[in-house]
Amino acid sequence: MNMIEKILARASGKKQVAPGDVVIANVDRMVLHDLSSNLVSKVFEQEMGGGKIFDPERIAFVFDHTFSPPSQRDADVLTEARRFAAAHGIRHVFDSGWGSLHHVIIENGLWAPGQIVIGCDSHTTVYGALGVFSTGVGNNSMAALGFSYGKCWFRVPQTMQVFLDGNLQRGVTPRDVAQYLEGFIGEDGAVYKLVEYAGPFIENLSMEDRMLFPLMAIDLGAKAGFINPDEKTLAFAKAHSAVKDFEMFQNDPGGAYERVVEVDVSKLEPQVACPPTVGNVKPIGEAAGIPIQLAEVGGSTGGRLGDLRVLAQRIKGRKIPASVRLQVVPATRGIYLAALREGFIETLLQAGAIIFPPGAGSNQAVNMGAMSEGEAMISNQARNFPGRNGHPKARVYLASADTVAASALAGRITDPRAV
Repeated sequence: MNMIEKILARASGKKQVAPGDVVIANVDRMVLHDLSSNLVSKVFEQEMGGGKIFDPERIAFVFDHTFSPPSQRDADVLTEARRFAAAHGIRHVFDSGWGSLHHVIIENGLWAPGQIVIGCDSHTTVYGALGVFSTGVGNNSMAALGFSYGKCWFRVPQTMQVFLDGNLQRGVTPRDVAQYLEGFIGEDGAVYKLVEYAGPFIENLSMEDRMLFPLMAIDLGAKAGFINPDEKTLAFAKAHSAVKDFEMFQNDPGGAYERVVEVDVSKLEPQVACPPTVGNVKPIGEAAGIPIQLAEVGGSTGGRLGDLRVLAQRIKGRKIPASVRLQVVPATRGIYLAALREGFIETLLQAGAIIFPPGAGSNQAVNMGAMSEGEAMISNQARNFPGRNGHPKARVYLASADTVAASALAGRITDPRAV
């Protein structure tokens, strides 16, 4: 069995499981942002009639979308989430300004290898880089099985492996590789599959960069993504998980895969996901020169300390042109503090950037970054669907923090290798 199958077997009281088996598994953590917590709370109280939550300690709320409510209706969403949490004994409530959902959960140690984490946010798959089985579920499933019984049902998926080898060229980043896979494998290339990311390239990445790959597996249609745990995983868990007594599962040798996709990353150049979907990925040369009005570092896949470092290094001593609004959104309070201490925030402010509180960035434009018709933005956030960031005819291009920085300075999509 692989790592995920072992986790599902233990959590469902079985010695082993195989693809196609249906299991009812105990869930270790349920994570919800402000929008989903409000919807699940309504299902639990209004459609199910309320009752007692099985174990409120397993639930965590993070208010990262409407962290600064622009209307009374939005304020009411947070008020209701706070009321529900207080009424049902949910202690793990990270109110406005803590940061982006999954980054906050990871930073605050509410996970451990060998666990099952579910959420109503599609990017719940990110914990697969940490020795965890994690996936998104619907509001009704979260309320009826998760909140009520601490369980969830799964059909054990088939597993495909993405094997990555080679060394990156100058100006190419792990984000470019993860983005390339979205286009290469396709947005329906792994529907309800487990995607294992493996190979020397993955093994050599930092834990921060490893997380990009399972996080973005959802846009391949995958049920979950994961990386077979190693010594880096164990060291990270010992340093950052609040759970000290955990079991880290690893793949059995000689495991079978439905298929294996091999990619030599040394052949890749910077990538840009062009409208209207994350799978419309093109080499930088095919997008270079497109004028932009907004640039952003932040969101579910951005705002990491490494992203802010790259941005500050690129921009230091220079000014963002008046035609561009550069939005910077640290992913968590911890990252914000580290960026302050290292001088990145001062550098970015002097360059003309707009610094927002930790949160989900312009994702869904509920707080910041709404765009008007015809505007274009380049961002290292996760999604670029029409209308997600304002007007349906606004355009969002997705790229690495390095490409975002080079483009912000030029006022148009720019190859970072040319700067």
